[in-house]
Amino acid sequence: MDEVIYTMVRAADWAEAERLGEYRGSADDQRDGFLHFSAGAQVRASAAKHRAGETDLLLVAVEAARLGAALRWEPAAGGRRPGLFPHLYGALPVALVRAVVPLPLGPDGAHRFPPGIP
Repeated sequence: MDEVIYTMVRAADWAEAERLGEYRGSADDQRDGFLHFSAGAQVRASAAKHRAGETDLLLVAVEAARLGAALRWEPAAGGRRPGLFPHLYGALPVALVRAVVPLPLGPDGAHRFPPGIP
């Protein structure tokens, strides 16, 4: 089994992706020129840093190998954060998505991840 990577998508944006057959990214993704993903070990920190307090989010999972050469592992934030992050240069075909699950906020204001996310 291949490594699963994750992106967090607003529910309205995902509904549009399902209509179009592909997810083209958030305004931040479009500004940066790629779709931001996180590995399993990175996604909780990414949610806390970039999506804190956001409601109506979905966690979208895809097997990295299915994305081919359009997926690149690169330093984030100009190299100021440790590790490499998966960036998808192009739209994400909905047909390649492994799972889409709600990412609700808990009573403490932090997102509640499904089992299996480190």
